[in-house]
Amino acid sequence: MAEAPRKLTDEEVKLALSRLAGWQMVAGKLHREYKFKDFVTAWGFMTSAALVIQQMNHHPEWFNVYHTVRIDLVTHDAKGITKRDVELASQLEELATPLPKG
Repeated sequence: MAEAPRKLTDEEVKLALSRLAGWQMVAGKLHREYKFKDFVTAWGFMTSAALVIQQMNHHPEWFNVYHTVRIDLVTHDAKGITKRDVELASQLEELATPLPKG
């Protein structure tokens, strides 16, 4: 069995958040809420994100209603935020940035 990723220190998390616009810590998880132009854009984002997520094998907690997508990232094995969470948040930002917002 593979070793769990290392939990980042509070300072490492703060540094990561300084580089991830719109992301914050909520209840011990990296959290972001996107509001897209409409449902189709939100669903398209989630579909594109699903391909990256599956490739990374690091699945978020996420929720969608109409044009809103809420995402929480945490590495359960490490009981906190790891580099994998930060990397996925960065990838999600790259996917979301060019999409029309509501």
